[in-house]
Amino acid sequence: MSSRDPGRERGRHPAPRPVRRRPAQRLFAAVLPPPSAVAELRTAVAPLHALPGARDLRWTRPEDWHFTLAFYGDVPDEDVRPELEARLGRAAHRTEPFRLRVHGAGHFGGRALWAGAAGGLDALRLLAERADAAGRRSGVPLEEHRRFTPHLTLARSRTGAELRPFTEALAGFEGQGWEAGELSLVRSELPHSGVPGERPRYAVVRAWALGR
Repeated sequence: MSSRDPGRERGRHPAPRPVRRRPAQRLFAAVLPPPSAVAELRTAVAPLHALPGARDLRWTRPEDWHFTLAFYGDVPDEDVRPELEARLGRAAHRTEPFRLRVHGAGHFGGRALWAGAAGGLDALRLLAERADAAGRRSGVPLEEHRRFTPHLTLARSRTGAELRPFTEALAGFEGQGWEAGELSLVRSELPHSGVPGERPRYAVVRAWALGR
């Protein structure tokens, strides 16, 4: 039996291996509050868990709290993400750091309970517009542009819930001010276990300092 590689006989070459493309990632741009802001909001939110109906809500983890600027959905890694990151970097460098604080509360119908923001809202909205534009100009198929409402999601309901008691309980919350100095690109990893109520996991993919 010949020990020669049959793929090299008669000038033939082995068939090229197929290129494996990395799967798309579910991404969004956000401003993340510092640990001190998370800690004081966590203290303020704790009593809400004792209100009627609290057990029917899916509460978000404090370590996942963030202000979403633009949601990109599933972004192809090789095709779009390099351009998206380059544009987000430019958006961050064009935006100076600004003061922000967590302030009050609100809700989107009966579906989501959130904490609001105060301080440099004009700068926050401008950064959101630039993050949205970065996605569109990179080829991300975004939904129709909507009015930006600064919010940090605290809890969600699948079926719709009466959230006014929760917003009223948190309406007077006024967090300490902090400097928003980074724009973050965050990956959302959806649960695959099928366990009811399991929440997505978030991981920062990349972050850019503002104004630098």
